[in-house]
Amino acid sequence: MVSAAPASAELAADALWQLGATAVEERSVGEHVELRAALGDDENLLRELLADLDAEWRLEWVDLSVADTWRNFVQPVLVSQSLRVVPAWLDDVAPSDGLTLLIEPGATFGLGNHPTTVGCLRLLELLVRQGDQVLDVGTGSAVLAVAAVRIGASHAHGTDINPASPSVGATNAMLNGVADRVTVDLAGLPTMSEAFDVVVANILAPTLIELSTDLIRLSGRVLIVSGLLADRYEHVVEALAPLRLAHLEEVDGWVSIALTRSGQLPQ
Repeated sequence: MVSAAPASAELAADALWQLGATAVEERSVGEHVELRAALGDDENLLRELLADLDAEWRLEWVDLSVADTWRNFVQPVLVSQSLRVVPAWLDDVAPSDGLTLLIEPGATFGLGNHPTTVGCLRLLELLVRQGDQVLDVGTGSAVLAVAAVRIGASHAHGTDINPASPSVGATNAMLNGVADRVTVDLAGLPTMSEAFDVVVANILAPTLIELSTDLIRLSGRVLIVSGLLADRYEHVVEALAPLRLAHLEEVDGWVSIALTRSGQLPQ
């Protein structure tokens, strides 16, 4: 459970999403907002992940059969007219003429229904070309990496700090028939030397700024960033100079941004 002031509750909730929450419940309690999220049962890992959270928090243990009831209410996400994300456990979803991604989030962030994920998926649809090499920073469930390959990339590599991400990413790559073209590990960006055609980073603003040097270095044709509020993103764009804002996708108060060296979308 996380306790936050109302003004910072949205940022705290997004931090929980980024840490792998599959659902976040908000309750107003006096002058504060309490946020509850299921993040797993590994106490040591949870304490490590929550150590840098800029809010008061405590661990609570609940019946997992109750905690997983959210799965009964999740619906497919229509990203665009040609792309949708479907929870992997739904077996009664009608066929679609467009591209369908099956996603199992496990203990990671990335069911595909968060506005930042939707925005990134729309930009990947717009910007990924046949044969691209894609890097997904903070990959979580690898939904963006899997999507990039299904859209046309020849390979996508995801990296994350969540130890659950490699196994969950491998599961989702297999579910979508791209197990041989998606890889996920826990390697840090400084260990990477070759640039990628497309780099996507759906993480929090402070982390985007912290990683800005490597994000710029590894971005070939375009960098896509998200995890940004629609009224607070200019400082992140400034930190990513000399890359310049080329396109912005807003979804429910959140923005996903494409940046290029020219400030124009590539033709």
